[in-house]
Amino acid sequence: MALTPLDTQLSSRVSISKYRELKQARSKDEIIRFIRERFTERYIAPLEGKNGQNTTKHGFCTMAICCLMIEALESFWSGWPNTRYKSKCAFRSFFNRNDIRFNDFRDCADEFYTHVRCGILHQAETTGGWHIRRKGDLFTPSTKTINATKFHKRLKESLEAYCSELNEAEWDDDIWEN
Repeated sequence: MALTPLDTQLSSRVSISKYRELKQARSKDEIIRFIRERFTERYIAPLEGKNGQNTTKHGFCTMAICCLMIEALESFWSGWPNTRYKSKCAFRSFFNRNDIRFNDFRDCADEFYTHVRCGILHQAETTGGWHIRRKGDLFTPSTKTINATKFHKRLKESLEAYCSELNEAEWDDDIWEN
């Protein structure tokens, strides 16, 4: 039997056709479960490893995945079909939206975007004197040092906050439309 585009897996248990069924049925709980599963499988679990014990993870890889997740999660929140020409805005918006977890990054969102996100993506390194470590405080502005492990943990909390907002919202609310 030949596979069709509708058979494409969006997560380990949800295909495009299954997602369409869930949407048609307005199955909020199942869609929230799917969103959590998709983000966890793509962005959370690969860095945590088995039982949360990944001893081979690297701060650079962690931050690269975090940057991907920030753009994807913010595009969900904002209802953007893509982040083309909106990437910098996505980071600014994300840090403002998640100020309780990422307050230290609000005033330097553009710098973070340029020197962390773009540096990693385009030069395979941070630029502008930014540093990534796996120890210390979440962010030390004076040395532009990010603790990738703590950053990733806060990002996981942001995913949970998004899923909670979905759970509390009515089906016709903007967050579901987005």
